[in-house]
Amino acid sequence: MNHIELFAGCGGLSLGLETAGFELVLANELSPMASETFAYNILNADLVKQSNIEKVVWISSSYKREDIEKRFRENPVTATGLHKEHYSDLEGKKFSDEELDRSLLIGSITDLNKILQNDKNGLLKQIKDGFGKGGVDLISGGPPCQSFSMAGLRDLRNQRNTLPWEFAKFVGMIQPKIALLENVSGILRAFDVDGKKHYAWYEVAKSFAQVGYVPLCLHINAKHVGAAQNRPRFIMIALRKDIYSKFEKANPDSKLLAALHPSKLFLNSIAKGEDPEIGAIKCFDIQKDRQLFESGVLSPLLTHHDENLVTVKAAIDDLRLAGLNQSAYVDNINNQFNNFHSLKLNRSANHEFRANGPKVRARFRLNQVINNLDISNASKLKSYIKYADGAQLDKQLVTEVGKHWLLNIDGTILKKGSPEQITVLLQELRTHKHSQRALKSNRPAPAVLGSPDDTSHYYESEGTQRTLTVRELARIQSFPDWYEFKSKVTTGGQSRKFEVPQYTQVGNAVPPLLGRALGDVCMELLTTCE
Repeated sequence: MNHIELFAGCGGLSLGLETAGFELVLANELSPMASETFAYNILNADLVKQSNIEKVVWISSSYKREDIEKRFRENPVTATGLHKEHYSDLEGKKFSDEELDRSLLIGSITDLNKILQNDKNGLLKQIKDGFGKGGVDLISGGPPCQSFSMAGLRDLRNQRNTLPWEFAKFVGMIQPKIALLENVSGILRAFDVDGKKHYAWYEVAKSFAQVGYVPLCLHINAKHVGAAQNRPRFIMIALRKDIYSKFEKANPDSKLLAALHPSKLFLNSIAKGEDPEIGAIKCFDIQKDRQLFESGVLSPLLTHHDENLVTVKAAIDDLRLAGLNQSAYVDNINNQFNNFHSLKLNRSANHEFRANGPKVRARFRLNQVINNLDISNASKLKSYIKYADGAQLDKQLVTEVGKHWLLNIDGTILKKGSPEQITVLLQELRTHKHSQRALKSNRPAPAVLGSPDDTSHYYESEGTQRTLTVRELARIQSFPDWYEFKSKVTTGGQSRKFEVPQYTQVGNAVPPLLGRALGDVCMELLTTCE
């Protein structure tokens, strides 16, 4: 079975799918920085050293190919656009199947779709044929999701919101047997547009139905496949109409077939030119619709229940100090994922500690203290620290905080501080950052984000308060230790708008364990329908 990966990022989903048995035939990613990591780990290509880079092709760039060092540091947004001021490795050249098989196309999916629509050099036919493999089994990807996310500014007009539709357009041209789309849970929540509710996930499902696919929409969580984080995700698995018919005839999973039946009617309705209202299909939730996931085709998405979730301590505790033993979780991700190029396990790679200032570390310690308070006091203190309306300090809260040691903003330790000292310190540590928190060692981590200062370590010994390293975040995301992240570690200022440094690459990735589980589901569907 083969697959094409769109919005490939640093390669988490591709790693999981290939471990499940899929063979990559083509990948596409906008960011040169994320592409550098993808190429290094998946394709064995080093863009910096310009080693084995024949399989890395730019759709559009402001620079010529001989200026490749400038290419992988350019703003990909300004490099987008097929016009005379830009250079394209694809336009005007005929590639052989061997040249493009298992290659990475860097640039905009919108530009790629335009090239395929014009199809001057037969590229569309080559991709549709899987570069000589007789077709494409799976097209997968996670379009950028910031504008759907509840953690960001939700804006239906955000240009990135067109990307799921570009995904559907590509699928419509290539016609794989299955399409797999991953996105944030925020896509399920309605946008208010001119007083009307707009459901992005439902419109995305419509767009795939319009190109001939029966959509199955799911709300799942990476923690249920063994990742060490609470990472809810929207998943759409769309079956080409003829593949659905084969699945219906085989009927290997009656519960899943019953769940898919409204989607078949949904497709038929759209094929007639109708516009079905919200409610014609549902998104099946792994908590509310548990029976659908407990057995059958979707069971790989529920291997871990609430009583056996992987904790953050299991994921990263051995990285605190040299000589500590690693957990079964770490052994699992290191042993499970295919090491395509015999890269050596190296837990020290991407494990450089960041130089946090004393005030930042004082706030990290306070977040650890918040984790040790009861629910009521923790809520009060969070509200006060984050300038919530009406939030105030009371004597009882100050007393509870004073039972724990704290860090002053100059880095000194405050033990058994007076109520006045504690009050002044809490005032000094107030922040407008809405997402700062300390990990809890006995629970899965919260969803990994792209900012390094959003999450701090759980370990409470004096002098150990710090943010997580890239390697620790990668462990939480279930990347094996041989997987090395390239390009800049972090970024700031205006560069945040287009650069994708290591922390962001990890935060944006699909956890490989989730990719593996989704790959197992898709593989089961495909083998059933052969």
